[in-house]
Amino acid sequence: MKMQPTLPPLPAAGPGAKPSGMLRPILLGLAGLLAAGIAAQAAQSGVTVDAPWVRFVMKGRPAAGYFTLRNDSDQDRTLVSATSPACASVMLHRTVHQNGLEKMVMVTDIAVPPRGSLAFSPGGYHLMCMKPSTQVRPGKSIAITLHFKDGGTADAQFAVRGATGH
Repeated sequence: MKMQPTLPPLPAAGPGAKPSGMLRPILLGLAGLLAAGIAAQAAQSGVTVDAPWVRFVMKGRPAAGYFTLRNDSDQDRTLVSATSPACASVMLHRTVHQNGLEKMVMVTDIAVPPRGSLAFSPGGYHLMCMKPSTQVRPGKSIAITLHFKDGGTADAQFAVRGATGH
């Protein structure tokens, strides 16, 4: 008759269970690497999003996003798109004056010079949140991620204000 070796019992799993002695250093190391990666991504981005807000006009209408984009790096930074879980899509727009009329045009990229800044404001560059979700209402805030040509990103929480900007 062959005897099978016995294995030690598995530790209990579930809510409140603590990692075993061997697993704890591995989990702590992975958490450290993740935190370092997030910090490196933020530092690599080299941009700052100041005073972000979204103008909500009425349900079912696009909402406009405004902020100042500051390039803290020594290289040109080119914004190429934006995304938000609160919008079906986010478009880069600019208001232009042609033949005495004001109109919005979609743009494919927006360059910010080294150590420079660019205001996204009414009458100029802005974001358009198309088909905003119910999250987009005054008093709330929405997450928007800006995407750059070099692959970098910048995340910001945009306060949602009413049609008058308050």
